[in-house]
Amino acid sequence: MSSQADVLSPQAKAAKAHGSTNAAGFTDYYDIDGLLTEEHLLVRQSIRDFVKKEISPSIEKWAQDAHFPSEIVRKFGDVGAFGPTIPTEYGGGGLDYISYGLIMQEIERGDSGMRSTASVQGSLVMFPIYAYGSEEQRKKYLPKLASGEWLGCFGLTEPDHGSNPGGMTTKIEDKGDYYLLNGAKLWISNSPEAQVAVVWAKDDNGRIRGVIVERGMEGFSTPEIHNKWSLRASTTGELVFEDVKIPKENILPNIDGLKGPLSCLDSARFGIAWGAIGAAIDCYESALKYSLEREQFGKPIGGFQLQQKKLAEMLTEITKAQLMAWRLGMLKNEGKATSAQISMAKRNSVDMALHVAREARQIHGGMGITGEYPIMRHMMNLESVITYEGTHDIHLLITGADITGIQAFK
Repeated sequence: MSSQADVLSPQAKAAKAHGSTNAAGFTDYYDIDGLLTEEHLLVRQSIRDFVKKEISPSIEKWAQDAHFPSEIVRKFGDVGAFGPTIPTEYGGGGLDYISYGLIMQEIERGDSGMRSTASVQGSLVMFPIYAYGSEEQRKKYLPKLASGEWLGCFGLTEPDHGSNPGGMTTKIEDKGDYYLLNGAKLWISNSPEAQVAVVWAKDDNGRIRGVIVERGMEGFSTPEIHNKWSLRASTTGELVFEDVKIPKENILPNIDGLKGPLSCLDSARFGIAWGAIGAAIDCYESALKYSLEREQFGKPIGGFQLQQKKLAEMLTEITKAQLMAWRLGMLKNEGKATSAQISMAKRNSVDMALHVAREARQIHGGMGITGEYPIMRHMMNLESVITYEGTHDIHLLITGADITGIQAFK
């Protein structure tokens, strides 16, 4: 019979040899797994295995080459990463929000750009079609998006309107038998490869409406953005509309006003609150492993006080974020999570992950800047994550407005 030591990972063996009391579960210090159901654990494991097989072996090269692996879209569909909370009748997973959070966490342990691809598809494209679309729209688009046959994108941010989406200038004009769409959107994940775009524009009355735009419509183009230092393994671009004729059946019929796109952002921000924890975990685990292997002055650097301080603080912040995300997931399942609560969690998780990445880079020393380790890639990715879906500062002001009743950004 094998001893416990025989089944421990090399990392766990090293930690145990140096006196760790948490050798078997470095990043679950408070037994948060005990709060999860068997289904949650199975979902997480299936995505973890998928990431190890399909993403981790190639992600450094993809990032170095600024290459988006388009074949990953179908694979995400096969593993159920697209629209996991969408009902199964439309091709979704029919899962709860904690399952969705765990999926985003595991994908972002692999890479934030890969998580962006999946969360845009589920939260920003499939969610509004399901929540605000007609039954015909749901049946037409959702199964193809869920399977990965089609990739989607979300058009809200404009060249001159980021944190203030209500100031958008993209317009749809009613021409009787159709709408005419004009304008542009910027910093759009997935756009160069997308077959479908959920776009938000102002109608003749100045009301914000959602419209489904399909590739191939005359006047619709998706120029790619190059020379990114961040999210290099994902594809980012623009959406340009020049007198695009939109059939009336492509308007989302069940929503108007800013509530539509903001509710989509809530869904995406919830996923980011979990996803960024995955990036932090990957950085922390790499730093811990390195600290136990790298020797200076006759012992592993993990034995020095300053390195232990870094590791202990990193794990503490990860644990706090895990508990916040889990509680937010429970509230989301119960339909009680507020936009302000989601903002707080998104801001906290990403800020925490960036701090962990920077501390992990220092623990790795000079090796931390190389592609031999994931640290710099995560750090660069997180510089985008802390800005998109609401900037670090805007989320702070959302919380401030919620607790004081006074909006500081108007």
